[in-house]
Formats: sequence, structure tokens, C-alpha cells
Amino acid sequence: MGVIFLEERKQIQTRLRRIEGQIKGIEKMIESDICCRDILIQIAAVRAAVNKVGGLVLKNYARTCLVEDENNRAKNDNIEAFLETFTMFLK
Repeated sequence: MGVIFLEERKQIQTRLRRIEGQIKGIEKMIESDICCRDILIQIAAVRAAVNKVGGLVLKNYARTCLVEDENNRAKNDNIEAFLETFTMFLK
């Protein structure tokens, strides 16, 4: 199906590296016996960042798989696949 465009790929990779750093920071917080509240705040930040990356990927998916398809039947199948993917992402 769709591929991630170069511009979005760079943006997504940058965000994923930042998330990786945040997770390593959370691990250090746990090792250092930091307050659970502070750890949970960082976990919430990671969840928000992951959701943002997912949104970027979904946006790219919609652009590459739904908009550019000229065949109606394939387009309907792609829309159904998109909706299934979107529903899975929201769980």
C-alpha cells in the first residue's frame, strides 16, 4: 500500500528518537527512585508523542492510499482498510 514520503519520514524519525530519549529518561527516573507522580507525567508525555506520530502516519496513509487511487473499487477497499487501521490506532 502506501509509503511514507521523505519529508514526513524525517519528521517521524525525529519524533521517534525524541520518544526513545524520553523512555530512557523514564527508566533513569525509576532507577533513581523518583516520585511516581513525576514518572506518570513523563509517561503521559510519551503517550501523547506516540499518538502524534501515529497521527502523522495516518495522515500520510490517507494521502497515499486513499486520495491517489483512481480505481473506485480499489478506492472503496482502501477506505475500508483505512477505517480498520484508524479504529485499531484509536484502541
